[in-house]
Amino acid sequence: MSSFSAGKEVLSYCGKCKLSLGHIIVSMKDTATIGKVQCNTCQATHMYKDPSTKTKRAKAGMGTGPKKRSSKKTVSIGQLWMDEMGKASGKSKPYSVKDLFVVGDIMDHKKFGPGIVQNLIDDKIEVLFQHELKILVHGK
Repeated sequence: MSSFSAGKEVLSYCGKCKLSLGHIIVSMKDTATIGKVQCNTCQATHMYKDPSTKTKRAKAGMGTGPKKRSSKKTVSIGQLWMDEMGKASGKSKPYSVKDLFVVGDIMDHKKFGPGIVQNLIDDKIEVLFQHELKILVHGK
């Protein structure tokens, strides 16, 4: 049974940011289906887009076989963070704009707490914290 409701946080694909980021649920279509969400990063409000189906659609168009429907399964930011932290190994290092980070690094941010680096985006890193996904500068 899903526990989604307006005001809760969910991972959704943001078309403006072109990333899967943390969003706040603005409205529900029914008791089990998310309607609209608001991006925590750019503040854009849009229809909920399951991040797992976003990548599957791109791959499905590449093949010649029949398209398969995927069942929508959403995971909360907190649960995703717990899973990633459970898989991570190594020692946490304090966040500094001057330090360089790589995917999988565990960091300790003064404001956001412990997090794990998910992606490298030029001179920025996408970090999954317990309550949100943030893009931070590094290596300056």
